[in-house]
Amino acid sequence: MATETAGQPQTTSTAATAPARTPDVRPMRADARRNYERLLTEARTAFTEHGTDTSLEDIARRAGVGIGTLYRHFPNRTALMGAVFQGEVDALLAHARELADAPQPCAALVEWLRAIITHATTYRGLSRALMTASADDSSGMARCSVPMREAGGALLTRAQQAGAVRPDVSISDLMQLTNGIALAVEESPDDPKLADRLLTLTLRGLKGRTTEQRSPSPGRRATVTRPRHLPQRRRGARSATRPPEASLRDGAERSCGPPAPPPGAWLRR
Repeated sequence: MATETAGQPQTTSTAATAPARTPDVRPMRADARRNYERLLTEARTAFTEHGTDTSLEDIARRAGVGIGTLYRHFPNRTALMGAVFQGEVDALLAHARELADAPQPCAALVEWLRAIITHATTYRGLSRALMTASADDSSGMARCSVPMREAGGALLTRAQQAGAVRPDVSISDLMQLTNGIALAVEESPDDPKLADRLLTLTLRGLKGRTTEQRSPSPGRRATVTRPRHLPQRRRGARSATRPPEASLRDGAERSCGPPAPPPGAWLRR
């Protein structure tokens, strides 16, 4: 644009004020898109059958492409894992949004943690990869771990505000505990109830003061008040014993409300 100052024409450039253009992202060619989708399909199958440490060369061969093509789409193993698991992560994030207004915040948090364990134990090695990625936001798995922490943090905050979970619990620690439970379940395939037992034990350690029993003052003996609706036990009568897992399950339900649906039920909606 030309201007005139003191009789002399001057040209003022508009480059400095023009908005910077972002480079257009070119869509994949049809053949590249087919290779990408085949790699994801074969990687998901291989991870399910052999674990996340399966050979990348085998995945490329099963997809009918060279290893160079695989690395052009996915620069490393964690990038491939992040792309493969994106669908499951999106479902978990959607489930967290559904639970955001649940009437019992603690039960909602536990239900979501159960869903994470179900997801992590589907692929051998995934729980270990998630534990590693939680400390590295530059990892290829960060596309999964970062939004998961944010979604879990919102559920945890509601449970803390309700007084059901201690205020000093962080979502990072809770996610690591959850991944640790998934890893233990992965190593104990013959114990289908292990996840619920460990999750219930974890919950007992997270309980807020409103759900804890008050400790007796120093120097005073604790007294036990028998509920009125229970009959007095006759002298010499045997008391029925309950399995430890039943007691743990009941403790979780008293703290967080009714039991959550079976693990994986949210996937069948």
